[in-house]
Amino acid sequence: MLIADEYYRQLNEIQTTIEEAKAALDLTQLNQTLEAYKSEMEAPGFWENVSHANSVNQKIKPIEDKIKSMERLTAKADDVEVLIDLAVEAGDESLAGEIESELKALTKTAEETKLKALLKGDYDANSAILSLHAGAGGTEAQDWVSMLYRMYTRYSERKGYAVKTLDILDGDEAGIKSVTILVEGLNAYGYLKAEKGVHRLVRISPFDSSARRHTSFASLDVMPEIPDDDEDIVVNPEDLRIDTYRASGCGGQHINKTDSAVRLTHLPTGIVTSCQSERSQVQNKETAMRMMKARLAEKREQERMAEINQLKGDMKKIEWGSQIRSYVFQPYTLAKDHRTNVENGNINAVMDGDIDMFINAYLAKS
Repeated sequence: MLIADEYYRQLNEIQTTIEEAKAALDLTQLNQTLEAYKSEMEAPGFWENVSHANSVNQKIKPIEDKIKSMERLTAKADDVEVLIDLAVEAGDESLAGEIESELKALTKTAEETKLKALLKGDYDANSAILSLHAGAGGTEAQDWVSMLYRMYTRYSERKGYAVKTLDILDGDEAGIKSVTILVEGLNAYGYLKAEKGVHRLVRISPFDSSARRHTSFASLDVMPEIPDDDEDIVVNPEDLRIDTYRASGCGGQHINKTDSAVRLTHLPTGIVTSCQSERSQVQNKETAMRMMKARLAEKREQERMAEINQLKGDMKKIEWGSQIRSYVFQPYTLAKDHRTNVENGNINAVMDGDIDMFINAYLAKS
């Protein structure tokens, strides 16, 4: 059945969302910025400074992406409006299904475009570096870190981002003590920066033979990746202490046989970064340097926010009262098959089901 008034109402809501996205994006200013960059690229001698040319190219891509996304969205909304008008004029109810499908897809796209338009921070368009650390909870917390590592890896891959593990320290019995990953892609930092904080898990422990409920904590730090040619963040080599050591983890050619892992310490601030994912010490040093720039950029941003009294505060202790989000598996009523597994002592079956449920719920929400 053709419900014209309802279709027009939904379309008006979508158009309002599009207008809000345009206002947040400031298309006029964005087009002027894009034209300025293109004029600079056309200037004689522009490519003589390769690092600066690459920097300009990297700034152009996210601007073009936002402008083109807005143009496509506006054109799609106009097409849907024409389709509704045609259906109303002809009284053709057979188009109702197509209209509803187009409106549903358009609503989702409009919301995503609005979110992208709001990502206007200095580093929102950059790739992101995520660092997870186990807190209060012992082996439970280390297992919780491995679960979060799996969750954010799956989330990033689902968003089309490339994920690379830079540094990892396995737990004593199970799980992971700490891990650092690089999420490469446009707006990765913008999407993930709100995840920074302490995450709390409540569940029946698979490591407790009495099947008691345990609470564990893990912290997540999110930093933007700073390109090597970024002119705003400069690291003086004299301010660095470089330590090399043998990489941990699985063996292989060169790994665990040479001092390929690198740890950098920034003496003025005490910031420490490390990398052991590559075979080459040189490659590990380059990655650790990028991580150092990211941490220095984050520190500078915190200082800037403190000046305008908007800083949310330092990372809290990884324990009670500090969490930004809680993931509670129990005490919720277990499904009948899960209760049977508990009664039979098959705790791993229960946990596998619960882990997949919470990961899939998180991915669906995102």
